[in-house]
Amino acid sequence: MSAKKVLIINGHPNADSYNAALAQAYKVGAVSSGAEVKEIHINKLNFNPNLAFGYQKRVELEPDLLDAQDKIRWADHLVWVYPIWWGGMPALLKGFIDRTFLPGFAFQKRENSVWWDKLLTGKTARIIYTLDQPAWYFWLVNRRPAYWTMKKMTLEFCGISPVRVTTIGPIRLSKDSFRQNWLNKIQRLGETQN
Repeated sequence: MSAKKVLIINGHPNADSYNAALAQAYKVGAVSSGAEVKEIHINKLNFNPNLAFGYQKRVELEPDLLDAQDKIRWADHLVWVYPIWWGGMPALLKGFIDRTFLPGFAFQKRENSVWWDKLLTGKTARIIYTLDQPAWYFWLVNRRPAYWTMKKMTLEFCGISPVRVTTIGPIRLSKDSFRQNWLNKIQRLGETQN
């Protein structure tokens, strides 16, 4: 069996963030187990995050977004790493999804129907997001809005399944030992690519 093709998407705008360290830990684990790994660092891409006309008028994709679509097509397993801000993903990551997960690439609406075709079937995903609150609080009190947005309304909508989620928090005021423990866990996830 050929090596699994893993795409790691770091959605944090800050290249020096803890999220970058988590993405690197997953990469180390995946590479050590023989996976082929490619990366997208959202903060390094040159693109307009605004889907100016919705789906009414197509805007040409920038070279970085065309390359990102090629990488997504190539991958068997997508790993998304990002922080939760205001209950959702950073604006730059949201803009990346708006601009790349387009009809004809990620999904296709059926004519005269409320249904759609899922164009990214056969792929799996892992979401790793960080919080400034305990994971249980995000789930129990706030009802995990980011979980539903990314897992159900984006990835599974496009046919990616299963989508597994790792929630890490609280990060703010956390000790080095807490952060290192999570880096070790994420590296082990990378070793299994799930």
